[in-house]
Amino acid sequence: MKETRGVFWFMNNRVPPNKRYQPTEYEHAANCATHALWIIPSLLGSSVLHFQSEDQWERLSAWVYGAGLSSLFIISTLFHTVAWKKSHLRSVEHCFHMCDRMVIYFFIAASYAPWLNLRELGPWGCHMRWLVWVMASFGTTYVFFFHERYKITELICYTVMGVFPALVILSMPEQSGLCELLVGGACYCLGMVFFKSDGIVPFAHAIWHLFVAMGASVHYYAIWKYLYAQPPNQVQTSR
Repeated sequence: MKETRGVFWFMNNRVPPNKRYQPTEYEHAANCATHALWIIPSLLGSSVLHFQSEDQWERLSAWVYGAGLSSLFIISTLFHTVAWKKSHLRSVEHCFHMCDRMVIYFFIAASYAPWLNLRELGPWGCHMRWLVWVMASFGTTYVFFFHERYKITELICYTVMGVFPALVILSMPEQSGLCELLVGGACYCLGMVFFKSDGIVPFAHAIWHLFVAMGASVHYYAIWKYLYAQPPNQVQTSR
């Protein structure tokens, strides 16, 4: 394994908890590519849901979900491009990094929106429709004031945001799509191992991006198949 001045050609050394990991040129390129490749598919997929919508609730859910999905990949790609090519512009990079962290909360909320809006749920369903957005707002506020200060706390916030609404989804009388939701969630959980492995596993952040893309793809398939592609009389709603 080739090493120069203590730094592998494809991976820098691990940094202390209070420092930010600096990817190598190869890792920067991989970080950009692994999310940039999903921008066009996310936009096309969002359009498919919009055109298959049959009422205002389906259109609203498609728009919200599509905006969250596309924004995740677009903002992530912009941040990693700035961090790679314009890292000397510290304030600009910092702003994009904050946006990259904030959009994750809204992506999680947007991913739940179609299920909460278009499926018949238990008694907590109507409350969870707005509670996920309150949680997303608190998450973005936390990033604004404490960005990169308490990394473990931030990771816990993402996990709670991702798991808590799922407790309501599990109460769906109609269980179709539940398997895909669990598989997609497992992809995100497995990817978090690599999210915290910079300097330990080569291209760890790019691998995390791939797990995010896999999880998002599985969840998109479930939303398309069970909420939009089925005949209207097979989709139970609580509208």
